[in-house]
Amino acid sequence: MKAVIFDMDGVLIDSEPLHVLSDKILLERLGVVIPENHLAKYVGVTNPVMWKEMIQEFNIQRDIGEILNMHLSLKLKLLKKADFHPIDGIPELMQLLYSKDIPVGIASSSPSMFMKEVIKSLHLEKYIRAWVSAENVKGSKPKPDVYLKVAELLQVNPEKCVAIEDSANGVASAKNAGMKCIGFRNINSGNQDLSKADLILDSIRDMNLQNMESLFILYDTKS
Repeated sequence: MKAVIFDMDGVLIDSEPLHVLSDKILLERLGVVIPENHLAKYVGVTNPVMWKEMIQEFNIQRDIGEILNMHLSLKLKLLKKADFHPIDGIPELMQLLYSKDIPVGIASSSPSMFMKEVIKSLHLEKYIRAWVSAENVKGSKPKPDVYLKVAELLQVNPEKCVAIEDSANGVASAKNAGMKCIGFRNINSGNQDLSKADLILDSIRDMNLQNMESLFILYDTKS
């Protein structure tokens, strides 16, 4: 294992409820009422992709650029009002990787500005060597682009990376990039299908160097 790459929302910070709240508030302002759990399929998907689909689905008469600006502004306001903390176990895991000189990156579907605010608010800057928003690559999750870009910035072979994800789209993205993937079952991320992950855990505190390294040992044994 040469690097660990984290998803952000639902892995570093329990922000999926914030995203859902901002989505619903904006949709209500646009006169749209969505079915229960309709947003679950968009966990791990970029805002442009999600809003493009919803504009078509609900016949929203607004320009996507205007909607994205409104949405980002609303999320930043909600983030600043909320008292967010890292998900339990994240600071300790980050410190462990840092102490072992294992590079850490973040691959997120959130906008760069939102990522910057989250990283700053969680005081994780010193641990993170590279972070990339899917808005800055061609293909969003489940395509592999964002993970491949982080690996490139870390100067690490993707096949030597472990990704940590909480969504079906995110797991697929990491696996499509050729990485090992640990699925983190976060109840606030909805009923996500993490079955394609190499290992599924219910707590960040259960993640350690031993079970991360074992993913490669198992693979080598099978091959």
